Amino acid sequence: MRADVPLHRSLLLRLLAVSVLVSVCSIAATAWLTVRSTTVAIRQEQGQALADDARTYDTLLGYAATHPGWDGVGEVVHRLARETGRRITVTTERRAPLADSDAGPPATLPARPTASIDPLHVDTATPDHIDPRAVGPFLLPRDERDALRSAAERRAACLRDNFGAVATIAYGPSGRPVLDTRGARPYSGTRCASTVLDRPTATERKALAVLQKRVSSCLARRHEPEVRLNLDFTWTRVAAPVPAEAGTAADDASRGGVVSECVTSSRRQQLSPYVASPALLFISSRDDDRSTVFDLSPANQARVAGVAALVLLITVTATVMAGSRLSRPLRALTDAVRDMEEGRAARVEVRGKDEIGMLAAAFNAMAERRERLEELRKAMVGDVAHELRTPLSNIRGWLEAAQDGLANPDPELVSSLLEEALLLQHVINDLQDLAVADAGELRLRAEPVDVTDLLAQVATAHRGGAEAAHVTLLTRAEGRPRLVADPVRLRQALGNLVSNAVRHTPPGGTVSLLARRVGDDVVIDVTDTGSGIAPEDLPLVFERFWRVEKSRSRRSGGSGLGLPIARKLAEAHGGSLSASSVVGNGSTFTLRLPVPAHAWDRSEA
Repeated sequence: MRADVPLHRSLLLRLLAVSVLVSVCSIAATAWLTVRSTTVAIRQEQGQALADDARTYDTLLGYAATHPGWDGVGEVVHRLARETGRRITVTTERRAPLADSDAGPPATLPARPTASIDPLHVDTATPDHIDPRAVGPFLLPRDERDALRSAAERRAACLRDNFGAVATIAYGPSGRPVLDTRGARPYSGTRCASTVLDRPTATERKALAVLQKRVSSCLARRHEPEVRLNLDFTWTRVAAPVPAEAGTAADDASRGGVVSECVTSSRRQQLSPYVASPALLFISSRDDDRSTVFDLSPANQARVAGVAALVLLITVTATVMAGSRLSRPLRALTDAVRDMEEGRAARVEVRGKDEIGMLAAAFNAMAERRERLEELRKAMVGDVAHELRTPLSNIRGWLEAAQDGLANPDPELVSSLLEEALLLQHVINDLQDLAVADAGELRLRAEPVDVTDLLAQVATAHRGGAEAAHVTLLTRAEGRPRLVADPVRLRQALGNLVSNAVRHTPPGGTVSLLARRVGDDVVIDVTDTGSGIAPEDLPLVFERFWRVEKSRSRRSGGSGLGLPIARKLAEAHGGSLSASSVVGNGSTFTLRLPVPAHAWDRSEA
């Protein structure tokens, strides 16, 4: 019976849905990444442009603060234009050109300038809004700068030698050195004092006197008391302060504001001849520059949509083709599994050597093994039934005969019934051992085992049966190998191998047990001189209830469980059991067991 897979559970539909989802997500992610990258690039470009504009403005402002006019600014403008890649134009406040970085016709100036350049009216955090680079008459000549520098170096050396303080020297716009004495002791200023550094120079006294005169005139016009200016343009009152009851705190603040206004206006009057006149700055892109703009015009949108549709179409087509090739062999495998469930032979055609082909080959191998195991299972059921039926039938027959008075329950009959019961118990015990091993619940009690003694014990236990079968039993060990194992289970495994070898060895033959070390393993060979096993039967010797002779007579064969039990016990010890045989020359069963390094007798290594 064939059942169609519902459409919503179809592998092809699922693959198609996944591919479409992945395509849509990839297209969306690519679009987002493109927009994001473009936006970041534009922001970076804008940030660089702002940084270049700020640097251009600061450079030209510094030029204006240190030059009385704009005559030589052209070279500075051209250099800034080369560094920034922008067109720079400087004009007067009436927009008369002062300097232009680009040759050719005058630039078309925008309605608003980029910035206004006026060193005496700067939008900064300084209280007086005067560019600190505008020093005017306070600019020190070379001889005064050299004298102050030498005094600053001597004071720094004094601080270093006497107080271990590292003083750094910085130079202001006027050329006066300033010492940073952080880390020096409070009284270091007294020991390392310098009159040259702590007093104004002649140039500074002259400029400060002119400024003092201007400030005093401004205060006098406003009827304010006179103040004395310091070199850093701070001030102190020279007249007695107004009594507290005569004014309020607001009045004191107002008077301080008047003084500050006078100092600032006086400084601007004093610096005006030494700085360039106010100018306007225009910064623009050059004529051959192209703006970096992310354009999502209708044409670009249609182009993006077309590419996305093409990608989606290719993805769907490829998915349908790949899904069809994938789903066809899977449907064939599904049909084969259904055939197998209904008891019919199931095989799948192997196409290619990819994963699907490997799956089909593995399925065919599994189906073949399953059929063989099913045959073995049926044979095993028959063998189990026969093995249990025969002793039970014998026991029941004799007991019924004794009950009916047809047989005398003498010692010979009791001995025969006991033998049948022991055989029945042996089969049951073997089946129980196999069931425990199959369930992984086989418990081992490992302890150090001398393999030479173990072989002697096994030979002693089976020598009586071997002599009854006229078979010679020999043991030999190379050195005295030792291992860690369960001695009871190991004797059981070797006993099964020896009893199997004795059973298949004709009278006059030999069964040999040889133990030796091979690398990190102990290898025990059980070799007989029987008729051997055919090559086609050799892989089946460890199947349950399998016998070389197909006869069910217990004279020629055991229960068929000894070898499977021996292999299970070997695997439980982490080892292996294998068989080799030559028809007419006998068979060898090799038991290989791993041995911890400390278990070896090092004296014989």
